[in-house]
This record gives sequence, C-alpha cells and structure tokens, in this order.
Amino acid sequence: MTVRHPAVAGMFYPADPDQLVSDLRHLLATADVVEADFAVKILVVPHAGYIYSGPIAATAYRLLAEVEGLRRIVMLGPSHFVPTSRLELPGVDALSTPLGTVEVDVGAAAEALRHRLVGESRDVHRREHSLEVQLPFLQIVTPGVPVLPLLTGSVDPVAAADIVETLMDGTSLLLVSSDLSHYLDAAAARRLDGETVAAMRRLDPDALGRESACGRTGVQIALHIARRRGYRVAVLDLRNSADTAGTPDRVVGYCAVALGA
Repeated sequence: MTVRHPAVAGMFYPADPDQLVSDLRHLLATADVVEADFAVKILVVPHAGYIYSGPIAATAYRLLAEVEGLRRIVMLGPSHFVPTSRLELPGVDALSTPLGTVEVDVGAAAEALRHRLVGESRDVHRREHSLEVQLPFLQIVTPGVPVLPLLTGSVDPVAAADIVETLMDGTSLLLVSSDLSHYLDAAAARRLDGETVAAMRRLDPDALGRESACGRTGVQIALHIARRRGYRVAVLDLRNSADTAGTPDRVVGYCAVALGA
C-alpha cells in the first residue's frame, strides 16, 4: 500500500496521537451547535493551525458528525507550494496522520483520471497542509469513510465543477478547504470576509476576488455546483485569528459554511 505521510504534524496540529485526540474532542465538544435545515452536501472549512482555525472548523465537523450514510468525501484544497494547472490527486492508496491512515477511494480516483484536467502528483501533495489538517477531524467524525483528495491549481472553476459534480452521488460529500483574507487588520478583514460570505450566500462564484480566499478556486467550484443544484446555504461560523489566538494587526479570516438541499 502506498501512503502519503503527514507534512505538518507537530506544527499545525499535535504529532502525539493521544494529545491530538484530546484536542479534537475538546474542539468538537466546545464548538457552537448550528443546525442546517437541509441535507448537507458541501462544507467549507478553514485550514490553519488548530490553535487558530480549529474552533471554526469544529463547528462544521460537529455538523458533519450527524450526516448519515456517507460513502465518500471529495476534498478540494489549494496547492500553496507547487504550481499546477490541474486538479491533482496524490497517486497513493492512503493518507496517514498520527491517528492512522485514511483510505483513498481508488475507484473514484480512476474515474477522475479519465478527465484531462485531473492528474496525479506526489510532489504537489508532499508539503501541502490544506487537506492534511482536515484528516484528523475526519478520522474522529467519519471514521472509515474514504476520501478523494484533490488539490486545485490554476484551473477553470466551471470546467472543474463539471468533473467534481460527476464524483458526487447521493452518498458523497464535498469538503472544501479554504481560509479567507490574509494579513489585513482585524476590522478590514471582517469587512472583506463579510463580503466573501455574502457572495457565498448568494451562490455567486464570480464575486470572489483573489484577496477573498486562498482556496478561492475550490470555493468557486463548490458554488457552481450548488447553484446548479439549487442548494441552500448556512453560515456556521465566521471569525479571524484575532478572535482565537492571534493579534489584531495581521489576521487570517476563517469561515465554516454548509450547503445542501
């Protein structure tokens, strides 16, 4: 079995399994309880270190724990370090964390690779944290559910949405990893992040600019799919690093958003 090993254990989240489980259970237990009056099909979650964005992400994962019958989680996250013009799979059978391994849905991966816009690259995935930090949460709330991990490069969101939508059946969930604004002061971040979330509420992918979100492409893909399917939107949490563990002069924005029918 080929495995992608963790790159940011001990930095973005604890490398010690017992500490990691303890931290995750605390985040989930203390997360705000926000109900969605629809069947959740898409979640948008942040991907910073748990001390910063963990409480916001946990709001979404607490909701995900209530979703029944999942057989696949399609993951979208930005490639921060290696440029690419495709949707990139890691080319492995499993992804590991200090809590063990998460199986890659190799059947869905083979299906995705039929499209020219989808490729495989261990190099693109090797250092990337945007999907990795989601895995321990998934190991707690959706144990045993395989994932299809796709990193987004410079791809057309509409073309990518066409592909991703084919991978989403009634037992699949789309998990989009994205932070919001970067390194503004807290007041400016709240204004820009508010505009970004308002665009998400409107299912308006074209309203998102480069400064809106570091995972903008993944969010746009999700919004195109949601608009086609007539999904509704519930904003679960919207904060920034000054609200959790950072200073207010240079912050990163985070949101947790659910979409579904």
